[in-house]
Amino acid sequence: MNWKALLENRNRLFWLVHTAGWFGFALVHYLGSLLHNLRDIFVVIIFLNAYAGWLFSVPLRYIYRRVWNLPPLKIALVVVFSSYITGVLWQVVKNLNYWEIYKHGYKPDFILMYTQSSVWSFYIILSWSVLYFGTKYYQMLQVEKQNVLKANSVAHQAQLKMLRYQLNPHFLFNTLNAISTLILLKDNVTANGMVTRLSEFLRYSLDKDPMKKVTLNSEIQALELYLDIEKVRFEERLQVYISINENCEKALVPSMILQPIAENAIKHAVATQERGGSITITVNKFANDLMIELADDGPGAEIVDGNLYRENGVGLVNTRERLNALYTNNYSLVVANNIPSGVKVSIRMPFELL
Repeated sequence: MNWKALLENRNRLFWLVHTAGWFGFALVHYLGSLLHNLRDIFVVIIFLNAYAGWLFSVPLRYIYRRVWNLPPLKIALVVVFSSYITGVLWQVVKNLNYWEIYKHGYKPDFILMYTQSSVWSFYIILSWSVLYFGTKYYQMLQVEKQNVLKANSVAHQAQLKMLRYQLNPHFLFNTLNAISTLILLKDNVTANGMVTRLSEFLRYSLDKDPMKKVTLNSEIQALELYLDIEKVRFEERLQVYISINENCEKALVPSMILQPIAENAIKHAVATQERGGSITITVNKFANDLMIELADDGPGAEIVDGNLYRENGVGLVNTRERLNALYTNNYSLVVANNIPSGVKVSIRMPFELL
């Protein structure tokens, strides 16, 4: 049986719980009757009484549906009145069953005696009504909870996509400007190679789902495309060193998580120095964490509370927000001075495999 589908179908769920409840009522009364040494025929009376209760309580469902949106006081009045009338009718049937079957056709002297013990039946029907409203309100809360979770999920995805697609316009401007310069210099081979790398990099950045992680190998390949483009601009002034532990090659990381950090390093460590500079990327596994370090040998920067004082763009801020959105508190991004010079960005995230 598909219990999930059953629980999601409210109509089926009502009939299941409704029937199970009255079956439980019959079972409890049967177990109670064993203590009083009653004749076996009393089992038939118990079954008929439970069946009558099952029938009489069904119309209450439709009555309560119609008054669902009324003010609470009016709903309470309808519930009490409906439960009392239903309880009296049910008690009449129970008395008839008992007198006709167990008492062999006994007839009371007063017609009102058919309603005796109605208060007990009223309490049972009122309990049914309370359970009905409690279940309905619980279902409403669950639906609202699911709607809130869905809304939060949509907002979360929108935030990640926004952060993920914040491409630095300066990078595109500089790249296109470099291509234009190569064309003017009639260095068509280099220009064509640069256009090819740019198209591959943009295709990667736009094709990858921001909600899904990629392997470290794939991320490094995309980063190398970006760095190859920058190498055309800086030529020998830009040196790149990559060291990855072989156990980490298939680890999952957020797509495009390294590019903004590398772009910061190029902007502040390579472009600002006449001799250029180098970028070193190191990846290792420590316990259950993936450790990524990206360091440069530039002039360094003032670091305040783990943040670069120089930063006024979306680089590290973007990266930190994406990591927080994906891993909540199970990550770290630390910025420190590199030795002997430069800045080092260290990222820790959970080690996950494809």
